[in-house]
Amino acid sequence: MEDKYRTIAQPTQGLYKEKGSKFIARAYAVYSEEEVKEVLQALREEYFDARHHCYAYLLGADRSTYRANDDGEPNHSAGDPILGQIKSAGLSNVLVVVIRYFGGTKLGVSGLIHAYKTATAEALAAAEVIERHETALLTIQFGYEQMNEVMKLVKDQDLPVRQQDFHLDCRLTLEARKGLLPQLQEQFSKLGEVMIND
Repeated sequence: MEDKYRTIAQPTQGLYKEKGSKFIARAYAVYSEEEVKEVLQALREEYFDARHHCYAYLLGADRSTYRANDDGEPNHSAGDPILGQIKSAGLSNVLVVVIRYFGGTKLGVSGLIHAYKTATAEALAAAEVIERHETALLTIQFGYEQMNEVMKLVKDQDLPVRQQDFHLDCRLTLEARKGLLPQLQEQFSKLGEVMIND
């Protein structure tokens, strides 16, 4: 399972001006559609007087979740060029919103495509690109007598503990790379009385 992807380290901005119109591109690393909605809402409030807030995003290491939105611009003149730039940069878990202030002169569809594409390219060019791995949570349950073996494996695999509960038995919730889950499940199973919940 491929769990590696490239994204941006921090938010960036790009700017393109044409015939009085101003296109402000804002790029963000995002990890869910809920996070996309939150960023969009914040930008709509910040740039409340802008005519358009066009955007595109691409999520997941497999790059299978995506959306492009023209926000009132002619069909495929804004969202698709933004998405195209994200794809051509080989990025994922990225949202780019281009805010347009209309300058009074229409640019035509080809002019809009060029403007949205260029503003997005500027924002992405300013970004530091980093490589990440998708992770998932793995919960294991075991008896106190297995504590040393389990904790040795957790340490050897460098697995962050996200939650722990020690009562009648022990329960750990660990964060692990998605691509390593089958291997980790097998290793924990070999320890004997370890229950795995994922």
